Amino acid sequence: MKTKKRLGILTSGGDCPGLNTAIRAVVSHATLSYDWEVVGIPYATTGLLEGKTVPLSMHGLDLHGIDTLLCIGGTILGSINKGDTLTHIDEILAGYQALELDALIGIGGDGSLAILKELQSKGDWQFIAIPKTIDHDVALTERVVGFDTAVNTIVDALNRLTFTAASHDRVMIVEVMGRTAGHLALQAGIAGGADIILIPEISYSIQGICQHLAELRDRNWRRFAIVVVAEGIGIAEDSSLQPACEKPSCGMGQYIADEIRRCSTYPIDVRVSVLGHIQRGGIPSASDRLIATAFGKAAVDLVVSGHTGLMVSWQNGRVVPVSLDLVLAKSPLLVDPNSFLVETARCLGVYVGK
Repeated sequence: MKTKKRLGILTSGGDCPGLNTAIRAVVSHATLSYDWEVVGIPYATTGLLEGKTVPLSMHGLDLHGIDTLLCIGGTILGSINKGDTLTHIDEILAGYQALELDALIGIGGDGSLAILKELQSKGDWQFIAIPKTIDHDVALTERVVGFDTAVNTIVDALNRLTFTAASHDRVMIVEVMGRTAGHLALQAGIAGGADIILIPEISYSIQGICQHLAELRDRNWRRFAIVVVAEGIGIAEDSSLQPACEKPSCGMGQYIADEIRRCSTYPIDVRVSVLGHIQRGGIPSASDRLIATAFGKAAVDLVVSGHTGLMVSWQNGRVVPVSLDLVLAKSPLLVDPNSFLVETARCLGVYVGK
């Protein structure tokens, strides 16, 4: 017979910095404060499907006394962001029962959490969610695990590219992630001194981009520029492509580069950098470590108190529980075109579309 309550934890969806920090907080608080047993579920729902676990304890997470999980990126439990999980509901529910879990904590974005919420409802699990995403598109929380580090990574890239752009009189186009949301591009673009920021929520024109580049060149004697392009933008209103055309397979950064060359009345040396999965990697920032730790601690407290179907969120400087159903109903959270940050970018002379 079990002598301790058994808590499972998994990470699902794309990886990001801070996941291991959240795992560390859950294991530490659950074992030291409440004497619960904690097991990791490898590769999210695949681990449940196969009935696999990874024993987790504070003594097994350090290296000669060094707490490595605090600063290691990615996730020691592995993760998946593909496949048709819901076609295996019965097997996953059976796997959960076989593992004799009393509760489960899932760390994921809105897509992963939607799947886990459906599984929780059908299996009547006790389930608490921790939000993580570099896209910052989970609703009802002001902060999520992973976003701050991703912004810092992009800003570092923009700093580096600015020097080489200035040295060679080039227009550097930097394509960043974000799916259908422009939070990552907008915040990193402002912090990194971008001249043009294109996000999915605001329409734009190639003529507007070229006019802005010309003004930088003619009025400010700037012969270089930094353009941040969110991967989820649509084609321009005055694109050379047919209006009904799907997004170009070359990527939106390259598409913008080709359109600038076509539209510009003078030769422009344009280069494209696609940051890709670099944005997901690296050591978590201090901010992400703090939020991951706070979320992990709060999630354990909710589990021990018997709550379920909730997500921990950051609101007004503290962690508060919110209904996971309500979070999913309001996600993905997009950029408000009339937000203070958009207004701030325009006041700084940045072209952000119409």
